[in-house]
Amino acid sequence: MRCPYCGSQDSQVKDSRPVEDGASIRRRRACPDCGGRFTTYERVQLRDLMVRKRSGRVVAFERDKLARSVSVALRKRPIEPERVERLISGVVRRLEQSGEPEISTETIGLTVMDALKQLDDVAYVRFASVYRDFGAAKDFTDVVNELARGAETAENDEDPA
Repeated sequence: MRCPYCGSQDSQVKDSRPVEDGASIRRRRACPDCGGRFTTYERVQLRDLMVRKRSGRVVAFERDKLARSVSVALRKRPIEPERVERLISGVVRRLEQSGEPEISTETIGLTVMDALKQLDDVAYVRFASVYRDFGAAKDFTDVVNELARGAETAENDEDPA
């Protein structure tokens, strides 16, 4: 692994440990040339994902782009980074397991919204506002009401009365 500080072609693994319930490995590395320390992650990739944009263009899936959009939705929310990483890995895993040669941006958006709905209501509304391209305050009200109805349904399902 190349050192991100000095560009040296060699680095030494100082520590390895599984993360995300064993779905990936975190490695702490050190550069013997400059002494810099950095972390790398190794993940299983089932296959290369291709994304079909609304314009019809097909591009390679970018996990980092997904992570950035989820991060924006979760900005200033009290969610641990490990849970965010599990959410992103879960979304990627579901997309890879779909078996489709190309995944539409709509499918990706709906999968992310479903995951965020389970994690944090505020992040869900934030992501939905961008994904669904809200144009009026009524759009926000509709999504919040949808969440409230879902919460009431869940409470009624748990209440044996």
